[in-house]
Amino acid sequence: MSASRLVVGVDVGGTYTDLFLFDEATGQARVGKVPSTRGQEAVGFAAGISGLAPLPAISAIVHGTTVGTNALLERKGARAGLITTAGFRDTLEMRRRDRRQTWGLTGNFIPVIERDMRVEVRERTLADGTILDPVDPAEIAAQAQHLLAMGAEALCIVFLHAYANPANERAALAAARAVWPNGHVAISSDILPEIREFERTSTAALNAVLQPVVGGYLHALDTRLREGGFGGEFLIVQSNGGVMGTEMAQALPVRTALSGPAAGVIAATEIAVAAGFPDVITGDVGGTSFDVSLVEGGVPALAAQTTLDFGLVVRTPMIEISTIGAGGGSIARVDTAGLLQVGPESAGSVPGPVCYGAGGERATLTDANVVLGRINAERPIGGKLARLDVDAAARAIEAQIGRPLGLGVPEAAEAILRVANARMAGALRLVSIERGHDPRKFTLMPFGGGGALHAGALIRDVGLARALIPRFPGVTSALGCVIADMRHDRVRTLNRPLAELDPAALRTEMDEAAAALFALLDRAGVAFTARGATHELDMNYQGQTHSVAVRLPLAPDGGGDLTREDIAAAFEATYRRAYGRVLPGVPIRVVNLRSAVTGRRPKIDLLSLAPAADAALDAARRGARPIWFAGPHQAQVWDRLALPVGAVLAGPAVLEQPDTTILIEPGQQGRVDRFGNLILGQVR
Repeated sequence: MSASRLVVGVDVGGTYTDLFLFDEATGQARVGKVPSTRGQEAVGFAAGISGLAPLPAISAIVHGTTVGTNALLERKGARAGLITTAGFRDTLEMRRRDRRQTWGLTGNFIPVIERDMRVEVRERTLADGTILDPVDPAEIAAQAQHLLAMGAEALCIVFLHAYANPANERAALAAARAVWPNGHVAISSDILPEIREFERTSTAALNAVLQPVVGGYLHALDTRLREGGFGGEFLIVQSNGGVMGTEMAQALPVRTALSGPAAGVIAATEIAVAAGFPDVITGDVGGTSFDVSLVEGGVPALAAQTTLDFGLVVRTPMIEISTIGAGGGSIARVDTAGLLQVGPESAGSVPGPVCYGAGGERATLTDANVVLGRINAERPIGGKLARLDVDAAARAIEAQIGRPLGLGVPEAAEAILRVANARMAGALRLVSIERGHDPRKFTLMPFGGGGALHAGALIRDVGLARALIPRFPGVTSALGCVIADMRHDRVRTLNRPLAELDPAALRTEMDEAAAALFALLDRAGVAFTARGATHELDMNYQGQTHSVAVRLPLAPDGGGDLTREDIAAAFEATYRRAYGRVLPGVPIRVVNLRSAVTGRRPKIDLLSLAPAADAALDAARRGARPIWFAGPHQAQVWDRLALPVGAVLAGPAVLEQPDTTILIEPGQQGRVDRFGNLILGQVR
């Protein structure tokens, strides 16, 4: 028998740290779930891993993290400085002349780098790359020392038109590094060599404020793992769904924004395609949020940029994820207008829901599920608590929701669920109906600790075809960490009419980009089963601001000749799909070349996660218990992981497993497929 190769995926969320261990030699898997320690995420990380396997036995650890995202949203990044071209100090505040509130004459916005930490220097590069005014290294050094004296921990340098010629930025980088005491210095042309001044400045600034935070976190974590005997690969999930080494993650932490949710989408896609459902909408219900993404034809939707919060724009390829504050810890309240609201404020893991008995006093979505019998108070997930306090949860719901609304405890708890489900359904409609997709052709893939509790209500309310609940819903993002391939992206601004584009020169640009990105794969020291490159052009019609991403018509191996006619045809086909028409006679422009390389890592055989061949339905029975669905019902209770392939269960039923609880509502049924997934739908 071959020696074990243990790979561990770790997703650190706001409430729980989820772990998935897979033995590539035996096909065996183990899962873990431990509370996250806010501000000391490495504690839960190390504790979770030690509960699965000794560190010296682990071959690879792949980590999805929201440390960077949380630091930005909570404005707890490092104090950073910005050196920019004279006259462009206020780019971060001017943004796109947008405002937080559409109406009114007042507003507030504090950039991540405050104005007194932004300085100007004399330099100028023209849009065609001509250096009109070179930098003065002495001026750069003086300004860098000034920012150090102001308390800057990191520095970013952003010059006008550096995407066309980075020479001035590179000269400034050399001058700044000569006086800067740490490695937290970066230039925009290394982070985002792309046209659009605000987006480039914003991305570079966010990267700077994250470097000490994420870099310090990853360095401390890596050191702790190595001291514990870990000698394998340590990889970090990117927002684009790929992974990268810790060295690059520390240099470009902005690429880890939405890292954990992206891993969940990767795992959901892999599971859904294997099960025969390539069109899915993922719904990750964690302790604090509900993350939604659409996958069509087995391909997750990618966005060129995202806005984490007002004015916090990150322009780097990432899986398109919409997030609302609706999770298990979301707090329910009656507002001043007498309306019931759920979220976005969350109790998190500390103090947590009232039923945790850890000091929480405000009723949450989890409390409602416990009171209605949908969550087993004697077997809470995560392993932290022996039992949940149902009585305390009921008292909180009665006092805070029931009395103000004139409802009994079960009716008030069900009202909390209805409001939360309505908010989740709205998020699902946002990525489907409002973008021209028919929800009837999509399958819901719910995961996270609470996703499977709400799946039945969501497919009914939105009109989705069915729900596909994976084998281990509560640790799907951790599974995605194990599944994800290594990926690197690069963008280069071309900004010229298609009629003036030289296809041979474009091919040279593509080859050079692929070679540079493949070199990054080689530096990671990871064994791949295959490698490949893809290229896209951002294109639009002359005079347009927005562009569409056009996949270049290349052979499967990336070879073949390109002609302007081929590129024009590909653009028109893409534009027609997006907007339903083309604009004959209007000149076409090529804005950016986007290149990506992927290193395929060994894949999990999902059948290895399937139920045992000798599993029997009777052995999975766990009795029955009262449950509330607009009135009292008696629900059958099952051990989900003990269910055999082909089992069909009618609602009302509750399926329990260590990482989540699955709810089958009256009038619905679930069927176990050959992978151990549960296919949930209405009884017809």
